[in-house]
Amino acid sequence: MNETYYIGFDVHKQSVSYCVKRASGEIVQEGQLRARREDLRAWAAAQPGPWRGAMEATLFSAWIYDTLKPYAQQLEMGHPARMKAIACAKKKSDRLDARTLADLLRCNLLPASYVLPPALRDLRRLLRYRQLVVSQAVRMQNKIAGLLMETGAPFLKTKLHGKKYFNQLLQTLEEVPESVKDLLRMSRGALEMFQACQKRLIQKLLAAPGLAARVDRLATIPGVGVLTALTWALEIADPERFSSIGQALSYCGLTSAFRSSAGHEQRGPISKQRNAWLQTALIEAAKLAPRWNHQLAAVYERERERGHRNRATLQVARKLVAYLIAVDKSGQPFQMRTAPAPAGVFSTQKERQARAALQPA
Repeated sequence: MNETYYIGFDVHKQSVSYCVKRASGEIVQEGQLRARREDLRAWAAAQPGPWRGAMEATLFSAWIYDTLKPYAQQLEMGHPARMKAIACAKKKSDRLDARTLADLLRCNLLPASYVLPPALRDLRRLLRYRQLVVSQAVRMQNKIAGLLMETGAPFLKTKLHGKKYFNQLLQTLEEVPESVKDLLRMSRGALEMFQACQKRLIQKLLAAPGLAARVDRLATIPGVGVLTALTWALEIADPERFSSIGQALSYCGLTSAFRSSAGHEQRGPISKQRNAWLQTALIEAAKLAPRWNHQLAAVYERERERGHRNRATLQVARKLVAYLIAVDKSGQPFQMRTAPAPAGVFSTQKERQARAALQPA
C-alpha cells in the first residue's frame, strides 16, 4: 500500500514554497517552485506517491488550486482568518509557513474554507466586476453634478442624467468655460459606457446554463429582485453547506460577535467576519423589500416601533435570508403561507427563525 504524503504550499505571486512530510512528521522534501502552470504540473506529476495538499487562501491561490487539484488525492484551502499558527508565529518565512501548513494537514487541524467550482467562480468574478462598474458610473454622475454646481449653472437634479435633458442643457449653458463643457461631455460618455457595460454583464450572467432558472426561482420571493438573487446564488454557491439559518446569517454578516467566558456572555456589534458583497446586497434589498412584501413590512414596523430604524432594516435582511435559504434548498418557487402557526408554540430562537421562514411549495 502506497504511503500518503502531506504537502504544505505557501503561495505567492511569483513563487510557491512547498514542504512534503510523512504522517510521522518527517520531512521528505522541501523547496521552491516558480508560480507557472507548467512547472507546477511537472512537479506534481513527479511525486513518488499519493499526496494531500494544503494552502492558504490568498489572491493567487485559486489558479494554483485548480492546477494542482487533478494530481492530488485531496487538496484543501485554509481559511486565513483562522490560521493563527501562521499569522501569529514568532518566526515567519515561506519555508516555515509551508511546514506549518503540512503539519496542520497531517494532524487534521487545518481550518479548511469552501472553494467554489471554477465555473461559478468565473461567474462570481463577472458579478463583482459589475459592482465596480456601477460604482464608477455613480462617480461620473456625481462629477457631472459637481462640475455644474462649480460653475453656477442651474439644472434640474431629477432630470440631469437623462440623455435628452443633458444634451439640451449643454446647448443652453451660459458663462460656462468651454473646458468645463468638454469635461461634461467626457463624463457623460464615460457614464454611458459604464451603464452599457453593466447591462452586458447582467445579460451574460443570466445566459449562464442553470443559473437563470435558479435566479428566477429565488426572484419569486416578494421583495427579491434579479440582482439580489444573482448575488445570493453566486456568493452562496451551494446552500447545502449551511446546516441552519443561523450559519447562513453569520456568513452574510447579519449577526453580532459573541464572547462567553467564566459564565459571562457578551454581544458585540455586527461582526466584520462576513461576506461583504452579500451583506451589502441584502441590506440594500431590505430597505426596499417591505414595499412589496407585507410580512416584511410587518417585521419592519414591529422593530421600528422599538425606536431604531437600522435594527428594523437588519431584521428584515435576516428574514430575507430565511426565505432565500428555504427556497434555494427546496428547489421550489416561493409560496406564501396562508395559515400561520399559533403564537406561543415556538419558544427558542432557532424555532422562531424557522417559524419566520415561509415554507416553499
